[in-house]
Amino acid sequence: MRLKELRLAKGISQLKLAMDLSMNQNSISRYENGAREADYKTLILLADYFNVSIDYLLERTNNPEINR
Repeated sequence: MRLKELRLAKGISQLKLAMDLSMNQNSISRYENGAREADYKTLILLADYFNVSIDYLLERTNNPEINR
C-alpha cells in the first residue's frame, strides 16, 4: 500500500494521520509495514483523505485520479 508514501508527501506524521481519521497510530504503522490490511471502510477513509483512488492506494495503478 502507498500509505507511507502519501503520508510523507503530505508532510504529516503517523500520529497526525491517526488523529485526523480517529484511529490510533499503531494501526497506521501496521498498515504501512504490511503487518495489517485495511478493511473496506478504512480504505475508503484513507483514499478520501489523500484524494486518491483506492486502486492507487493499493498500487493497482499509477494514476492517482479518482473516477467518479
